[in-house]
This record gives sequence, C-alpha cells and structure tokens, in this order.
Amino acid sequence: MANLRLGILPWSQAVGWADLLDVGRHVERLGYDHLWAWDHLYAIFGDPTQPIFEGWQTLAAWAMATEKVRVGLMVGANTFRNPGLVAKTVTTLDHLSAGRAILGLGGAWFELEHQAHGIPFGRGFGERLDWLDESVAACRTLLDGGTVTSAPDAHYAFRDLHQEPRPVQQRLPIMIGGTGRKKTLRTVARYADMWNAQGTPAELAEFDGILREHCLAVGRDEREIERTGNLWMVIRDSEAEARAVWAAAMAHNRTRLEDSLEPSRPLLGPPESIAEPLREMVAVGFESVVVEVPAPYDVETLERLIGEVKPLVDAA
Repeated sequence: MANLRLGILPWSQAVGWADLLDVGRHVERLGYDHLWAWDHLYAIFGDPTQPIFEGWQTLAAWAMATEKVRVGLMVGANTFRNPGLVAKTVTTLDHLSAGRAILGLGGAWFELEHQAHGIPFGRGFGERLDWLDESVAACRTLLDGGTVTSAPDAHYAFRDLHQEPRPVQQRLPIMIGGTGRKKTLRTVARYADMWNAQGTPAELAEFDGILREHCLAVGRDEREIERTGNLWMVIRDSEAEARAVWAAAMAHNRTRLEDSLEPSRPLLGPPESIAEPLREMVAVGFESVVVEVPAPYDVETLERLIGEVKPLVDAA
C-alpha cells in the first residue's frame, strides 16, 4: 500500500490576511503533512500589483497558529536575501514552530519583481543557479553547526561565519525546487533533503533519472531525497462543476483561464479521476504532493483531497 504525503500551498495573492491565516489553521485541522507559502513580492498570476503577502512572515504566523504541520517556502528566492540571513531566519522559524521548519530554496525566476524592488537578478538563469549552489552549501553547513568562509572568487563573502542557536531539528531539511538538468538537479543531489518538481508523471520520471545520475556522480544515496510533485486541482462530483470553480478562482485572481491550463495541471473532477494521476506520480517515486490552492480558498477540495482521494491512492 502507498502512503501518500500531502501538503497545501495557499496562494498568498488576492486574499486578505484573516483568510490566509485561517486557511493555515484549517490545513492543520484536516491533518495535512506540510503547509507552504510563496516567496514573491509581486503577484505571479494576473495583475502583478494586486495584493500579496510576504512569505517568511506568513510562515511565522502559521507556526504560532498551528502545532503539527510542517511549514516552509515553496520555494525561497535565493536572490532576495543573503544566505547567512536565510539560515538565521529558518533557524528562528524552527524554534517558533518547535522543530517543524523546512528551508525551501530556488534560483528565482520572476524578473519584474526584482526590477521593481531594485534586487539584482544576475546575468542569466545559469548565474543565478551558481549562486544557489553556493548559497545552499553555506546554509547546510550553518544549519549543521559548522563555520563558513567563502572562497576568494565566490559570489558571497562570508568570513568565519558561525551561528547559534542551532535549529531544533538535528537536520533541518532543505527543499530545492526546479528541474534544471545540469545545475539544479546537481545541487539537489549534493544538498537537498526534499526536491519539488512539476510535470506529467512521464516527465517526473525523466527528471528523476537525471537526478539519480547526479547522485551517483557525487556519491549521494538518492533514497535520502524526498520527491515532491506540484499540482493544482478542484474536486467536485463532476468535471464540469470543477471547471466552473477553477474558472471563477482564476477570475478572482485576475488571470486569464487559458493561462492556467497546463498539460499536468489543474486536475479537475471527481475523486477517482484525481486519484489516478496521483497513483501514477507515486509509482514513479513522487510520494509527496503539494497542492496549490488559489484564493478564495476551496475548502471542499481541501477536505475531499485528504478525506476521499488519499484513501483511494493509499489503497492502490
């Protein structure tokens, strides 16, 4: 039998704070494994200047409002902050949450929010991924109680950096998001405890094969890395009803419906039709799934995913 692990990422755009805080509490009450926030300063769907809340502050509030669910960014924009500050921030979150923090990191992709806020975006995606690799290495060392001094030609300039207190968790997990074949997956192989990817089950299997090659090259046991897939979905008794709910959510988020339709998501329909692609993801090694939920938050989907769909997948 499978043991599907589930997390929820409520979109932090086009929503009021009271609803964003409340959905975190509801995710915990329903028994989900993890709860995620975006790390964006501009809305990433529809009008970029519509309301959006900052990720780390959201996680801190959720940590104080919950007791069991794990909390993390999906995923932190490495360009936004110095890695030493990130390590200190996630350690503080681990103490706030009594050992439930996950450090999510990625290379960053949304150029507009960087330009608007005056944040350096680098010369291209390759350079940002080099920064990410250096950053994750530093965070791993700091979180494990080590000391970091940067090489002379490094992007960062750490000098005998050591931090106390240590996290509550003996090994605070690092999540890396992305599917870049040469650089991102190599960084995952070196440092990640969790990896998040998006795609069809066949695409996920392909990416996983590349990750295994990188793990072999760096001497890492690939079984140490938890695979997580990223999905959108609406669960209703009919596909037509589910499509109507999704369309209304996209309108609320000022997003054209056609811009929200991808080959692997959203999944729209009754529980059995949702369970089948989840079974396929589990079959290729992705036993954790993170479901993004746009505002206004679809409570029926949250309840039916864990109450009806998960039992169908676990019974396979």
